[in-house]
Amino acid sequence: MTEHLALIIGACLLDAAFGDPVYRLHPVRLIGDASSLFERPLFAMGFDGRWGGVLHWLLVVGAAFAVWLGVRSALETLHPGLAFVWDLYLAYSFLCLRGLVEQGWRVLRDLDDPAAVREHLKMLVGRDTARLDRPGMVRATIESLSENLTDGVLTPLWALCLFGLPGLILVKSVSTLDSMIGYKNARYARFGWAGARSDDLVHWLPARLSVPLIAAAAAILRQHPLLALEAPFHYRDRLPSPNSGWSEAACAGALRVRLLGPLWRNGQLLTNDYIGDLDWPFDLDGADLRRALMLMLICYPLAIGVGMVFASWGLGVAM
Repeated sequence: MTEHLALIIGACLLDAAFGDPVYRLHPVRLIGDASSLFERPLFAMGFDGRWGGVLHWLLVVGAAFAVWLGVRSALETLHPGLAFVWDLYLAYSFLCLRGLVEQGWRVLRDLDDPAAVREHLKMLVGRDTARLDRPGMVRATIESLSENLTDGVLTPLWALCLFGLPGLILVKSVSTLDSMIGYKNARYARFGWAGARSDDLVHWLPARLSVPLIAAAAAILRQHPLLALEAPFHYRDRLPSPNSGWSEAACAGALRVRLLGPLWRNGQLLTNDYIGDLDWPFDLDGADLRRALMLMLICYPLAIGVGMVFASWGLGVAM
């Protein structure tokens, strides 16, 4: 348990100090490479349906675990401390506490430069950005911050706290598969089913637990904690994902703003709905984005505190 807690604390401190490292051999990129590597021969052999997707899932996740365990075993024969350093490196690489907020601050900093903001948004959102006006850019950034609070922060962090590095590797492998093949198009509608559904599964509970977490952060900042608790039960279904609507609606309530609005992707209007009551403002600006960033910054230490409670219950698997 001591080693497990040291791994959690060390990974969080490294992420806070240095952010997410960007380089070609980043572990997440390597998992993406493995996905592409296994996909090509499976399609060539005709395994392009659901069962082929399940096999692809097993190959990619299995490869991630095999590399981790293989390198770890080799290092442990040299010195146990080297094995811990390897675990710490992976845990740090897979957490993303700082990087998301940094992207949000870049948008805030360059808000008077629409071209620069659109470039920043390409790192945050999957929608068309050319149509976004200034309030639309702010809404898109807040939506991404709130959605990725679950996907990029809570699920990986709490998986590490509850199940150790194996849990974190599983979650990041699943998330990478969903981003690579979890699309409802002609190629991946069936093949990507396993990746997409497993991603929904691993984020299911953290998405719902994000609501009281955001409400607690809103209370600390003297914003709107009761609206943060109420909004998800009214507006979570405005998004097609079974998970994204919870944290986005909670964030909208906490800030008392309307989010979403006209959402275009690949030239098609996906939705024109808003998240939030009609009397909540939707013409958002830098002050609203600043409040959202402060909300996220409060959520992070709260999430770490909850994670440490999980780990102290003895549920973590120290390796």
